[in-house]
Amino acid sequence: MSLCAQQPAQYSLFMLNPMQWNPAYAGLDHSLSISAGYRKQWTQLPGSPAGQYIATHLPLYFIGGGLGLQVENDRLGAGRFSSAQLNYSFHRPLGNALLAVGFGAGITQRSLDGSLIRTPDGVYEPGSGPNHNDPLLPVGLESGMTPTFHAGVYFQSERFEAGLGLRHLTRPEVELPSFNFQLERSFFLQLGGHFDLGDKLSVHPALLVRSDMVETQTDVAALFRIQQNLLAGIGFRGYSNDTGDAVIGMAGFQLSENLLLAYAYDATVSGLRNANNGSHEIMLQYNLNRPLVQARLPRIIYNPRTL
Repeated sequence: MSLCAQQPAQYSLFMLNPMQWNPAYAGLDHSLSISAGYRKQWTQLPGSPAGQYIATHLPLYFIGGGLGLQVENDRLGAGRFSSAQLNYSFHRPLGNALLAVGFGAGITQRSLDGSLIRTPDGVYEPGSGPNHNDPLLPVGLESGMTPTFHAGVYFQSERFEAGLGLRHLTRPEVELPSFNFQLERSFFLQLGGHFDLGDKLSVHPALLVRSDMVETQTDVAALFRIQQNLLAGIGFRGYSNDTGDAVIGMAGFQLSENLLLAYAYDATVSGLRNANNGSHEIMLQYNLNRPLVQARLPRIIYNPRTL
């Protein structure tokens, strides 16, 4: 017996942390960058997804690229998905742009708490352990780990950027006592633009396409930067009646020269809207906004994505 479902966690502020989907982005903020985020999806729906992550990366010009580290934890019902990943990106100048090729290696853990599972034929009496009446399902906590590898390419110029990331290159399996959990190969296409609309207003459109070559989902958004310290934006997840998931509102405030606070709210538009009160996501991002060293810098130093 096999069961298939979407594996990567979902985030609405994807344009603010491209390295989460693509190891080639490591170092492309051209300074030390640290992002931390929390998302609670489909609030008031029992067992709904909740995820946290922290990611940091910086350019290291003496090795011709950048290094990054990211840690993520995502919980969905009785399952928990945790990972830690180290990324390296090689940067090559192309005129007034940069082309980066990146690789990532890490550890992924998958856990399943059988005590939280409920089946139609199970027996669940207070004071006694669960009995699922299904020999394939565990009654306690099971977990396993596996190494996994990722790759990507990323192009960055002053007005345009694009990346293609690939997770779980070898489709590894996590072995649990009751069953094996296969990590499917997933592709992430990112597109972004940066355009000034005046001295105090700029717009930053973004697109994320996620696919395992069986199912595909899209996120499209536009963020506006107002007077150098305010963010406002709108987005939509889905591309058809069957994939339409949410309308997304985004806002942010530049707390200081180095610190950005951003928030997103998803208003569900699918049939699930009658069972939840939407999704909440918050991100805190720090950027040093200056080179870490003063020697052997690349020919251009800019960061169009830092809004």
